[in-house]
Amino acid sequence: MALVKIFVGTMYGGALDVAEQVQPLFEQAGYEVAIFDQPALADLLETPTDLALFCTSTTGSGDFPGNLTGMLRELQEVSPSLVELRYGLIALGDSSYVDSFCGAGRALDELLRGLGAVRLGERLEIDAMETVMADDAAIPWVETWIAEQQLGVA
Repeated sequence: MALVKIFVGTMYGGALDVAEQVQPLFEQAGYEVAIFDQPALADLLETPTDLALFCTSTTGSGDFPGNLTGMLRELQEVSPSLVELRYGLIALGDSSYVDSFCGAGRALDELLRGLGAVRLGERLEIDAMETVMADDAAIPWVETWIAEQQLGVA
């Protein structure tokens, strides 16, 4: 069975909630799903990753949540080739922080692409000022993403 790994960066649980809410959509598409809420680089590299979804909130002035910083530090230090990695990205932010809106998601996207990973489709940016429950935006986006990217497993 194909595996999708969902890597979560969260401070207060919103991004983890999104990951848990979209999990059944991937299962219905034929994937086994693994959610990493304390992700490490080994989680990404040690077993083949058919597909990854990164779901992260932004803290402070565009900073990464603490639970994601270890993995990111490892990514920057090791700088592995990720040319085989296909991924999607859901960034949670608050547009009242104009200069840093979804800053963690945008920076993660840039890092992954710099290591050769291929983002499938557009990044979803969810604004807390417009969407009270992030999964209200994430669920339809993931449904469309799976269909448009033809990610269903036969």
